[in-house]
Amino acid sequence: MNAIKELEKRNKRNTVILVAMLLAVLAVGVGCLFVGSSNMTFSDALDALLGGGTNAQSRIIWRIRVPRVLAAIIAGAGLSVAGLVMQTTLNNAMASPSTLGVSNAAVFGANLSIIAFAGGFLTTGNNLQSFDVGANPYATSVLAFLFSAVSVLLVLGLCTLRSFSPNVVVLAGMAIGAVWTAATTVLQFYATDVGLSAAVVWSFGDLGRATYQTDAIMAVVVLAGMVYFLLMSWKYNALLSGEATAKTMGVNVEALRFLSLLLASLITAACVSFLGVIGFVGIICPHVTKKLLGQDHRITLPVSCLMGSLLLLLADTLSRSLGSGSALPVGAITSLLGAPFFIAIIFGKKGGHHGC
Repeated sequence: MNAIKELEKRNKRNTVILVAMLLAVLAVGVGCLFVGSSNMTFSDALDALLGGGTNAQSRIIWRIRVPRVLAAIIAGAGLSVAGLVMQTTLNNAMASPSTLGVSNAAVFGANLSIIAFAGGFLTTGNNLQSFDVGANPYATSVLAFLFSAVSVLLVLGLCTLRSFSPNVVVLAGMAIGAVWTAATTVLQFYATDVGLSAAVVWSFGDLGRATYQTDAIMAVVVLAGMVYFLLMSWKYNALLSGEATAKTMGVNVEALRFLSLLLASLITAACVSFLGVIGFVGIICPHVTKKLLGQDHRITLPVSCLMGSLLLLLADTLSRSLGSGSALPVGAITSLLGAPFFIAIIFGKKGGHHGC
């Protein structure tokens, strides 16, 4: 009887936290629409949001701020849930969306598109006007995504040659990521000033480049991955007890790990290819979620998504508040928040012993 009451109490608490997180995301998301560098007053922004205001104010709200807020919600959720799944499947508290070299590969793909094909030594030289004409943001995103996907498949393919142990995955990801970084350095060394500047700017995590089209693409990828992760939540819970125990419960650990890492990496690739590198969301949010709710993936998966959305919304609001006329890259804000958090995990008494 006591066990039943305890279970009901825990379920009620989890439901309250889930609803509170959802309301917080909605509240902060709406609040973000009224923050920016355009010097619009609250009443001006509200008028534009309700269909009034000037044409310029309407464009700012509906063409810039709304897509930006949606991108923060979608990308934050995707990066966070990807980090949670990676930490569980790799049994590594330090695992994150950058573990498999996904971000490194995306940066290389974007640099290749910008430097070699749009703003660099093959077409436009140092002519800034020519770069503006030749640069295609979708081409950059497609190449960034393709190289990220290739990197994931390469890492997972190498791991299938061995026992597919978590340590092999992490080491292979680090090695492949170093190769992509070296290749990016070579590209940038031969780039023109215009191409190099454009490539460096792209690498900044920036929600300002989001559009309704990119938001829709990211949403489809994140939603598909989230549905799969929720369906597999009981298997992730079984995996927490160890591979041997999970196998006795009918879990194909190798297949689960392969598909989970592949989907988590593709979610990351989709977000990074459109928005640039946004670090540490996949580390901060899963750890905070597990600290609050424990290890049950049936609740930690959705709450981690909401936690990621909330963190990225707050970081973006802060970046626009500190920009003095222009928004700071949101990737810089998340890194400033995440680096101390990462160090705290490393040196925490229990940080090195958590399986996920």
